[in-house]
Amino acid sequence: MQPRRNSPLIYGLLLGFWALVVAWQAEEHHRVVEAAKSDLRHRSREIAGTLSTVTRVLRFRGTTPQERLEPVLNELVNERTNGLAYTSRLLSIGLLNTNGDPIVAVGDTNLLSRESLAERERWTDNYVTFIWPVDSAGVTPEGVTNNPTVVMPPFRDMTNDMRGGDRNFQRPGPPPDRQPPTNNFENASPGGPGGPRDTMRRPPWMHGMSDADFKTLVATHELHGLVLAMSTENYRSTCIHDLWLRFVTILFAGMAVAGAGLALRNLSKTAELQIRLVRASELNSHLKEMNLAAAGLAHETRNPLNIIRGLSQMLSKQTGAPPDIREKTRVIMDETDKVTAQLTEFINYSRPREIRRVKIALNSAVTEILRTLNHDIEEKKLRVETGGEPLAIEADEQLLRQVLFNLLINAIQAADKGGQIQIHAQRENTNEASLEVRDDGPGVPPENRQEIFKPYFTTNQKGTGLGLAVVSQIVLAHGWEIECLGNSPKGAIFRITHLKLAA
Repeated sequence: MQPRRNSPLIYGLLLGFWALVVAWQAEEHHRVVEAAKSDLRHRSREIAGTLSTVTRVLRFRGTTPQERLEPVLNELVNERTNGLAYTSRLLSIGLLNTNGDPIVAVGDTNLLSRESLAERERWTDNYVTFIWPVDSAGVTPEGVTNNPTVVMPPFRDMTNDMRGGDRNFQRPGPPPDRQPPTNNFENASPGGPGGPRDTMRRPPWMHGMSDADFKTLVATHELHGLVLAMSTENYRSTCIHDLWLRFVTILFAGMAVAGAGLALRNLSKTAELQIRLVRASELNSHLKEMNLAAAGLAHETRNPLNIIRGLSQMLSKQTGAPPDIREKTRVIMDETDKVTAQLTEFINYSRPREIRRVKIALNSAVTEILRTLNHDIEEKKLRVETGGEPLAIEADEQLLRQVLFNLLINAIQAADKGGQIQIHAQRENTNEASLEVRDDGPGVPPENRQEIFKPYFTTNQKGTGLGLAVVSQIVLAHGWEIECLGNSPKGAIFRITHLKLAA
């Protein structure tokens, strides 16, 4: 009984273990999700670094022409590596000014909405946007502090005033290699040496623009940040795959916990059954001892009864015995016969059944029992019919005869005068046969057809209640089965099945 007292504690530990596995898998899934997010951040940082280098390479006198920068941005959006398109990864690119407005945008510009630009990192179901501060030296997550780069609009989009009033002015080509790179906007103005100095150097085609207009243009086109819109398809695929993996792990852990719980439950029941089995064994041993003692007592009781019956019979045969004495002695003999019959049935019922199987011809055994009961059959003028196949079965000969005797005497007692009894044997399959004993008596009510095989249950006033109990005991000892059925239109059928056919 100890396992049952500890069962709630063990079940609690198993549930705690499962909850720990669930928490562990949830933490691992969170780690995988964060790792997938970090992968996208790292890729966006690499792209931002590449763009920073591009703006530095394409810069001329502190400016980077938009018409040179757009093809590079388009190439990054449509980048292919080893024949695999990465358009599902990088969806759009935008260069931002100091106000956070896009200066240049390529790809799906609808993703670069004001909401997307309101946060440095914004995640949606289908894409994520990253905003990185940049300068000419590269990515600086802390912010841009100096050395700004201005993204100039295409030359064809400039007004006549922006080009110094000369409609035929042609924009010069890239600066010569010998010219040192310019890292700021502080150099001489077109006034020449010694003339007034501008605080910012302009491209040659913008010398005619006023200082105020030029400063406004620089303020709106100064490169301050970079926004990238990247697809979350791979990220979501990784998260879903990992989520299924964690779910399967939790499922198997739950199955393991449930199996352990069932095993514990079965172990507890097994322990209880073992205890009950030990107690039943002790009780069975006690019942066997009581059975032997009762059988011995019944056997010893028959001897005095036989003496009483013998003396009563002697008194009834004396010539000078009065009629009332003879009547009393007859009553004594009848009652003695009843008690003796009950004791005999009890001894038969309590006797251990040791089966010694031999080959027996079933029809021959039935015929011998009918010959023994011929006097009772003729007294009630009964018709007895035997039929079926001539079968040979394996059974204990003496016990089989007792079964047939008890069933037939029961049928004779139940049948009316001039009634009919049928005995039928048939083959059920290649290894088994069945035997039926039918009568046309009053039959057995359906509610009594199971009780009739119990000891001391009888519907016959003259019966002992042990005849069919003995039959059931012998049938079970052979491994057969017996049942009581209704016989149409009246009567009862006692059917024995699973009789083993002899080879």
